[in-house]
Amino acid sequence: MSTLPTEFERTDIGEIQIAPEVIEVIAGLATVEVKGVAGMSGGFAGGFAELLGRKNLSKGVKVEVGQREAAVDVSVIIEYGYRLPQVATEIQQNVKRSIENMTGLNVNEVNVHIHDVQFKSPEKVEEVDLNTQRVK
Repeated sequence: MSTLPTEFERTDIGEIQIAPEVIEVIAGLATVEVKGVAGMSGGFAGGFAELLGRKNLSKGVKVEVGQREAAVDVSVIIEYGYRLPQVATEIQQNVKRSIENMTGLNVNEVNVHIHDVQFKSPEKVEEVDLNTQRVK
C-alpha cells in the first residue's frame, strides 16, 4: 500500500483517482461523529494533543491506500466517563462504514490509538456584581 494518489478506476472516458487526503478527511469526520470522542490527537510525534478544528479535518488520521483497499490509523482523545473499548469499537465501525460507502474501497483495518482522556471542565459560574444590582 502507498500514501500516494492511486489509480482507483478506469472508465471509457478517463480515470478516477481518490487522494489519500480525502480518505483522511472522511475518517476524521466519521471518528468525531462517535459519542464519547472529545477530539483528535496529533499523536506523540506532534508533542501535544489538540482538539479537532474544522480547519484540519484529517488531524490525527493516517491512511495507507492501495488500488482497492485502505488501512486507517486514528489517534483520539476520549471524554472521561465513557468505556474506552466501546468507543474504540464504534470508531472502527463508523470509519470503516463511511469510507466503504463513500469510496467503494475495502477497509482492511482501522487502528484506534487513544492518546488522552479529557475531563469535562466545570461550567463557569457567572459572577454577579451585587453593587450594581439595586432594588429601588
